[in-house]
Amino acid sequence: MENAQNQNQNQGLRIYAIVVTALLLLTAIFGFTYWKKSGGYLLETREQGIMLDSLATEKARLEGSLDSLQTSFVDLRTENENLEGKATAATELIAEKDALIRKIRAQSSRDLKELRAQVESLKIAKTEYETIVAVLRAENEQLIAENDALKTENAGLKGNNDELSAQVSNLAKKLEDQVRRTQSAAFKATSFRVEVERRNDKLTARAKKARELMVSFDLADVPEPFQGAQKLYLSITDENGKPIAAQNPTKVTIHAPSGDIPVIAQQTRMVNLETTQRLSFTYKMEEKLSAGNYVVAIYCDKGLLGVSSLRLAK
Repeated sequence: MENAQNQNQNQGLRIYAIVVTALLLLTAIFGFTYWKKSGGYLLETREQGIMLDSLATEKARLEGSLDSLQTSFVDLRTENENLEGKATAATELIAEKDALIRKIRAQSSRDLKELRAQVESLKIAKTEYETIVAVLRAENEQLIAENDALKTENAGLKGNNDELSAQVSNLAKKLEDQVRRTQSAAFKATSFRVEVERRNDKLTARAKKARELMVSFDLADVPEPFQGAQKLYLSITDENGKPIAAQNPTKVTIHAPSGDIPVIAQQTRMVNLETTQRLSFTYKMEEKLSAGNYVVAIYCDKGLLGVSSLRLAK
């Protein structure tokens, strides 16, 4: 009987030991598993934090680059407008990019997936921004080159025009000298002056504003045979000797000392010449004159009294 009790007691102890051992083993297994998972979670959390910081840094760098690109675009657009270019399409594209960038800037996320998407969007925006800026810079460089070429061409044309104007003016002077040399009368006018007036009685040198031409001069020491009633003639020609338009021009033959000279006069006046007098002509233009050089001469029947050339600008 006592032996049976001892056997039952020993068997209970063995079962208890087995249960305790099993529980200890399960506890160890559970603890090891928990420790491993905790360590992995901490490592993963640390790696995610590093990645988030890296993406945030890259996002800030991209935003800084885009700020510089925005400044460059504004400067290039201003230059383009000054060069009379057409940056309208580029401006519209940039406006779209700026709106996207502002939206991304406003987002502040600690979610790895979302932050990565923001960085990728900024990278795309930066690439597109760089392309637009490069295209606009190339267009400006081309416009500058074209403008420089036009300036050079215009300078050459201006030089040619100045040279031509000088040649034309010189031609009018030569005609004036030839008329004076070959057609002078036995006496001549002094203080010969030619002026052009516009509507308000002010002087002008512009062809389109010229309305009246005034010629004034002195006749002094007129020889006695030429004193008394004399016809004086106002003749106006261009630098080629072609008379300007007149409603009733007078065709007259001047008996100059060098020979007879046919003259077309726009105005004729009968005057009574004395030894000394001051005379003047006022001629209202029948038609507007073109810009250019003109020769104005006063004749009497015995030859040229005075002549002068003048230039009217545009």
